[in-house]
Amino acid sequence: MFGNFKKSTILLLAAAFISFLLSVALWFNGFKDEGLYVGLWVPSILAFGSFLKQNYKH
Repeated sequence: MFGNFKKSTILLLAAAFISFLLSVALWFNGFKDEGLYVGLWVPSILAFGSFLKQNYKH
């Protein structure tokens, strides 16, 4: 399923997805401010991954 992706891509997507899940869990358990804060990590992680892939191609 993930055969076409590098390990770094899979790890970055997994980190973003885990952050998203944590954000949703916090939000629906009444920790709305914390959920919003963690939710902001998702685009940051994806932007960092994009930066790394563009600048450090091997």
